[in-house]
Amino acid sequence: MAQGYRPDRVADSIRQEVSSLLSRGEIHDPGIGYITLTRVTITTDLQLARIYYTSMGDEKARKETTRALARALPFIRRKVGAQLGLRRVPELEFRFDETVGYQDRIERIIHELHEHPPEPLTPTTDDPTDD
Repeated sequence: MAQGYRPDRVADSIRQEVSSLLSRGEIHDPGIGYITLTRVTITTDLQLARIYYTSMGDEKARKETTRALARALPFIRRKVGAQLGLRRVPELEFRFDETVGYQDRIERIIHELHEHPPEPLTPTTDDPTDD
């Protein structure tokens, strides 16, 4: 009996392995700063895995991290393939996760609304039926 949806299990295994590679320092590229893997999605045919990440720093640091991850991609794919033992290792693609920024923006807006609630609407006295 199946223990879940296979693409989800493979995606989780890829996330764990890439996280492990990054945390053990096996990727020796100084351009890869401090990054956090947020999620991995994989196509149902297991051909393409998208690895979403966030990173610390400004736009320049983010671009350098993106370039460094692209340089390390063949090494990461080889390591993931060896560890997971899949017949065919999916193509890997790193993408910056914008959802974390959106979430932060929404939280700031909610916080501002709690600090400065909008004034209640007052009915206007210009009623056209009063003539």
